[in-house]
Amino acid sequence: MKNSLTKTDFNFPNQKGVYHGKVRDVYNIDDDLVVMVVSDRISAFDVVLPKGIPFKGQVLNQIAAQFLDATQDICPNWKIATPDPMVTVGLKCEVFPIEMIIRGYLTGSAWRAYKNGSRQICGVEIPDGMVENQAFEKPIITPTTKEDEGHDEDISREEIIEQGIISKEDYELLEKYTYELFERGSKIAAERGLILVDTKYEFGKRDGKIYLIDEIHTPDSSRYFYAEGYEERQANGENQKQLSKEFVRQWLMDNNFQGNEGEVVPEMSDEFVQEVSERYIELYEHITGRKFEKSDISQVLNRVEKNILEFLKTK
Repeated sequence: MKNSLTKTDFNFPNQKGVYHGKVRDVYNIDDDLVVMVVSDRISAFDVVLPKGIPFKGQVLNQIAAQFLDATQDICPNWKIATPDPMVTVGLKCEVFPIEMIIRGYLTGSAWRAYKNGSRQICGVEIPDGMVENQAFEKPIITPTTKEDEGHDEDISREEIIEQGIISKEDYELLEKYTYELFERGSKIAAERGLILVDTKYEFGKRDGKIYLIDEIHTPDSSRYFYAEGYEERQANGENQKQLSKEFVRQWLMDNNFQGNEGEVVPEMSDEFVQEVSERYIELYEHITGRKFEKSDISQVLNRVEKNILEFLKTK
């Protein structure tokens, strides 16, 4: 557990600044490149939990890299190289302050809202009579604001355009990319015996061109069900077997924590941390179809810094 990477504070040549997110540390190199270090931090309910998860950063970074490569024919993306298992270097873009969330199934926070009587999410009407984990007739896009701190907020397509957050022309292109990326991700998941349930995409702009940025189709940004037995479990009213961060959220809820004021994060035992690590590795192997190769984490901070510096010398 002590070898998980939970904090970086590097100082690279031509570094203009650094942004420490919930999971990622993003270094601005000369306002041209970003070096994204995917840490082993884990967040849920917009709260960073107190212990890191070994190999989580490597899992997320390598899944995202593979899917960025597998979708670059759909839309341009920011990735240039992955000089370390936990690092992606890419183009610096002006980030749109909206996350494009797309849902193929009624589950998670959408189901919780639906169960409490809501029949509209982000301006999208949801029909009566649906049950948990049921597929929508067609996937729906439910955007949220992108907040540096605190909770992201639901927002409708109309509000985004009316408030001038994103132009109508740009937003329509984001919608097009979102549907096509989700379709590709769903197809790849199906080939691996999985269902891509919902996910989020982030986009930015550079020189007038829209790019897909950040991570895609990872267990932090996406939810997956096992396809085998899905229909049977639905028919029996059983919970779906899933690979996502939802089991961490569920564990927190079972221990009376949902990120609300006054609630205390439950103690994370070494056994629980190990279990979470194994679940992340399991998803990596399922979604990529590859055996996970654990990197050497004995001096993980030094390794990451060395690999980044060596790459930047070539730029």
